[in-house]
Amino acid sequence: MHEAFDITTQSRKVLENYLQNYSLEQLNKVPDGFNNNLIWNIAHIIVVQQLLVYKLSGLPTMVSDEMILKYQKGTRPEADVTQKEVDEIKGLLFETINQTKTDFENQIFKNYHQFTNNQGFTIRNAEGAIAYNYYHEAMHLGMMMSIKKFL
Repeated sequence: MHEAFDITTQSRKVLENYLQNYSLEQLNKVPDGFNNNLIWNIAHIIVVQQLLVYKLSGLPTMVSDEMILKYQKGTRPEADVTQKEVDEIKGLLFETINQTKTDFENQIFKNYHQFTNNQGFTIRNAEGAIAYNYYHEAMHLGMMMSIKKFL
């Protein structure tokens, strides 16, 4: 599992570069033909990791219910985010992964609500959720790479 956390940490460093190198206006821009923007993708990645690993394990998430409602699957940007929100998202990038690693090492993930997602992946436990998460992050990073071409 050490490798899974390393991959996820590296992915989060790439996401952090977007937060550091794009203006608030660019982070919020939804280009024509797209359903979302850079900041939505980053927040969505954080929320989904929390839902996959913690919520489905029956544990509390590190993100608020409000954030979950705003960025979970099936949502899209309803309004521009503020710099304060960007800063919060930036803080959660590594905080959530570091805590997940600690919690995994402390073996707190005892139960899991198994499910099969709409892409046919069956996730049976927290370890599988952690592994699937970096696939999910890569998909959204690819979308972000497409979006940035239009900024």
